[in-house]
Parts: sequence; structure tokens; C-alpha cells
Amino acid sequence: MSTQRPRRAVVTGIGVIAPNGLRSDAYWKSVREGLGVLDRITREGCGDLPLKVAGEVRGFDAAALIEERFLVQTDRFSHYAMAAAQLAVDDAGLGHDDPEEPFSIGVVTAAGSGGGEFGQRELQKLWGQGSKFVGPYQSIAWFYAASTGQISIRGGFKGPCGVVASDEAGGLDGIAHAARAVRRGTGAVIVGAAEAPLAPYSMVCQLGYPELSTVEDPDRAYRPFTAGACGFVPAEGGGMLVVEDESRARDRGAVVRAVVAGHGATFTGASRWEESREGLARAIRVALDEAGCAPEEIDVVFADALGVPDADRAEALAIADALGSHAARVPVTAPKTGIGRAYCGAPVLDTAAAVFAMEHGVVPPTPNVFDICHDLDLVMSRARPAELRTALVLSRGLMGSNAALVVRRGDDSAR
Repeated sequence: MSTQRPRRAVVTGIGVIAPNGLRSDAYWKSVREGLGVLDRITREGCGDLPLKVAGEVRGFDAAALIEERFLVQTDRFSHYAMAAAQLAVDDAGLGHDDPEEPFSIGVVTAAGSGGGEFGQRELQKLWGQGSKFVGPYQSIAWFYAASTGQISIRGGFKGPCGVVASDEAGGLDGIAHAARAVRRGTGAVIVGAAEAPLAPYSMVCQLGYPELSTVEDPDRAYRPFTAGACGFVPAEGGGMLVVEDESRARDRGAVVRAVVAGHGATFTGASRWEESREGLARAIRVALDEAGCAPEEIDVVFADALGVPDADRAEALAIADALGSHAARVPVTAPKTGIGRAYCGAPVLDTAAAVFAMEHGVVPPTPNVFDICHDLDLVMSRARPAELRTALVLSRGLMGSNAALVVRRGDDSAR
């Protein structure tokens, strides 16, 4: 009988490109202080649309971060993903000294709508000027799998690669996919999601979501768990993680920032928010079981926080169903109310925030929310100091996917 210890999947690198920060430290500082950056949409061609408020990534210079040969064949959502991936790789200290190294590193991303901005631009050329003016990259740049391919090609990562298409919850499902790959023998996986939904074509597509907020006041457009909840506002950007085999990470002297301990996923159908209660609770229980974690061990919950009354009620009840009496005592937070929901990128940003929260011993607040109408210990106004060892991250998608992820604190030296 083998006495070899099971492989553990750990987080060694984090990269963030978000509306409130273009690096992890800037993102965490903003999240910890509860700063809201929601504002009027300024993108060309979007001024006359009903959607007025979103979380834009401002000050991002793709040309300064990504080589021209990649820029011309990729959409903005892939630019964010490539930049975040490089930040995560640098944070983890991954190198290419070993000739076998590229084959031990894979890439997994999740995506929602893909490259709408690039696609719209090329279609305008097609109908306005003719087929000869359409570039050859139209066939790939819009594709939801583009970020995985470009990160792999750019970094020379030749390990197992994949794309998760499971709605907004795919951000967490992708992390779980990466963790399973590591447990099966892959050395490391660069995993995450980034979105760029703030182009006219993409925004028109989103207008079909009844959950979308069209409130024009940035301070009131996205207020989940309140009596004034009126839907969510979208955001662009996202995050990337390096998920790695723990022994491999320690052998090369990397800091273990967190352990990917457990994951659960279910499906309850589009806009069936009452039914999402049972599905989300089930996902939480599965994640706890996989992590070998009792409900009372959860020190903080990063909520999905859709901002739709029925969905908020279902989530609050699901947390109570899964955590039992502990649900009344565990602090809950939703930092995304300050930046908007970046679709598949949103739960990855929440996971990054959970790692930072455990490292720094503080629960970040929920911006723009000051009074709630649900039985939750929602952290509002200011950050709350706390000893955090285990975090639960939740996500639901508009098409009915539910996911839960349990992450545990890594090395104390990372704090």
C-alpha cells in the first residue's frame, strides 16, 4: 500500500485587473477600505443605452503590458486575462529554467460572452466596407476560449489546458478544475477569468437580463440584501491565480498563500431564484464535505449578492440551510458591490479577496449597503478585524449554475 501523501492544490500567485485596481495590492487596498468605483459608463457608443452605470477598468494600457503581435489578434477581455496571468505568474515566481517546466504548467479560464468588442468592430467593417476589410482574427478573437489559448501561447505553457463554460459560476468551477488537474499530477495551472462586457453590442445583449439594474445613481444602482435592491450592474476585468502542487511549491521556495480545499456545483435553471436556495445549499454542503470542513469552521462568507430580492432571499436561506446555527454568527461580505459583477471574473476576484482577507486578518466591507432586510451578519461601512482560517466563496449564474468554494489560509509567512 502506498504511503505517499495525497497531492494538495495550493494558491501561490494572484494577479488582478479590476475597476478598483490594476494590481493585487491596489485591488486589496480598495476592497479593504470599502471604496466604491461604480460610475457612469464612458465607452463610445454606449451613451444612449438604458444601462448607465458599471464598473469600468480605467487607466489600463494594453500596449504597455502586451506585445503588439498579441494585441492585434485579441479582444479586450483577453488583454485583461493575459495581463492578470502575467501578474499571477510573477507573484508565484514561476520560471522556465527546467526544459520540462512548460509541460507541467496548464491554463484554464472561464468566460461568459467572449470578445464582443472585437467582434462588433469586424462586423461593422464587413457590412460597412466589405469582406476584404475584415481581419483574419475575427474567427478567434471573439471566441470564449481565446484567453486560454493566448495565455498558453504567450507564456509557452504546454501542460493541460481547458475552458470552462458554466455561466458566471464558471469562475469557481475553473478553480476547481485546476485543483483537480494538480491532484492528478499537473505541476501548476494558471486559472481564472476576465470579462469585457462594456461595448455597445455586448451591452445590448445584456439588456435581455431582467436582473440588470438600470438605476442611474452609482450609489444606488447595486445594493443587494436591502429593501432597495434593484438588480446588479456589470463590470469588466477579473483575476488569475496560480494553483500549484504544494510539494512542488515548497520545493522551489514559493509561499503557499491558500489551500483550495473543497468545491461543489449544482444547476437549478435560469432565473429560478427560489429554487437556487436548494441548489446553492447543496453546493455548499458538497464543498464542505470535500474540504473535510465542519460548518462552524467557516470564518467568513463571500456572498454571490445578485441584488435581486428573490435571489438575495434564496442566498440568505441557503447559507442558513447549509451552515445551520453557525450562519447567524459568521460574517458575510460582498466587495463586488463597489465594483460591479464581472460575470465569470467576479467569483475569481472574490476568491482573491478571500485570500487577502485571511492573510491580513480582516473582513472587508460591502460598499453602498447600510441596511439589510435579511438575517445575515453582513459586514458594512468598515472592515472588521477577525482571525480568518477558512473562507467560503459563493457564486450563481444568470442561467442557473451554482457553485461554492472553500479555501483555507496558507503560510503565516504570507500574512
